[in-house]
Amino acid sequence: MIDARISKLAQLLAHYCIATRPQDRVAIQSSSLGMPLVKAVYQEVLRAGGHPVVIWQDEEFQEILLREGSDEQLQYVADPIRVVSETFEGSIRIAAAHNTRTLANIDPARQKMMRSALGEMMNTIMRRTAANEHRWVTTVYPTHAYAQEADMSLRDYEDFVYGACFADKEDPVGEWQKLSVEQQKWVDWLNGKKQVRVLGPHADLTLSISGRTFINSDGQRNMPSGEIFTGPVEDSVNGWIRFSYPAIYSSREVEGIELKFVEGKVVSAQAKKNEPFLKNVLQTDPGACYLGEFAIGTNNGINRFTKSILFDEKIGGTIHLAVGAGYPETGSQNRSMVHWDMICDMRDGGQIWVDDELFYEGGRFLV
Repeated sequence: MIDARISKLAQLLAHYCIATRPQDRVAIQSSSLGMPLVKAVYQEVLRAGGHPVVIWQDEEFQEILLREGSDEQLQYVADPIRVVSETFEGSIRIAAAHNTRTLANIDPARQKMMRSALGEMMNTIMRRTAANEHRWVTTVYPTHAYAQEADMSLRDYEDFVYGACFADKEDPVGEWQKLSVEQQKWVDWLNGKKQVRVLGPHADLTLSISGRTFINSDGQRNMPSGEIFTGPVEDSVNGWIRFSYPAIYSSREVEGIELKFVEGKVVSAQAKKNEPFLKNVLQTDPGACYLGEFAIGTNNGINRFTKSILFDEKIGGTIHLAVGAGYPETGSQNRSMVHWDMICDMRDGGQIWVDDELFYEGGRFLV
């Protein structure tokens, strides 16, 4: 018998997150490990009158391509993937990894080549999303690999995942709606504000949010969610920040990252582990060394670091910045093949000042 929480999560993904409508074409992307959730989502999309299409994606195929493919093969974007980004109304990505470090020893230059080829598709998705032409959501299906990364048993990790998604509640949609109402208060307060300063043991950073829009992330793109975010004015970021947790990108874990910004651009990047990889990613394209996102995590139900950015960036009491592409709906104009989130814990005295008013301190909102 299928876990009832899988059914509830599938209902959230198909009906709440992407709001499937009759005739909508919906791509469901996952590996074979995610099959229980894939089947449940497929069923729910059908029930909503949509046309589900399953696309099998597995990190082992990507490893083979990166190791053995020619330059031309690395830069090839398959027609089905292109059609989804350019024409489909919805997409649901269910991450279900066999091994979270499959690509850890791949040549970064080859990964950069592949990212560059996918950049146009990424920009298309962002543009269509901002225009309400495409609705997408990303989630995780619990696997042994993710459980091991989080230092949990599979059973404990399943409880963690379904609890964070409210799939263990009687009315998951109602729970997300409650969080949405709470977050909207802060989004409304920030509307029209101009200047932000992040200050504390790990940061002294200023950035402009003038003319930019904060988004209430209430589970309709990431499941789970729990954050408010915007795209800072590209050339406005000045100062430094040291990130509290390892930042994982393309299967590589980079620890102890500290970035320094001058007029928006990263001018100094240091790390205690994998610093050359960090610098390589920041050189992917001109936009990779500018910020595309400034965000505050609000989900107090996610209270531990699990090495999965989908959960970790939502930890209540943290902020995160993303180098690279910004979301057009925030007003961000930064374009890049990169979008790399990095998390800073604010619970040990960190402050956020907005237009010279103390807005947030020690991981808590003051307004």
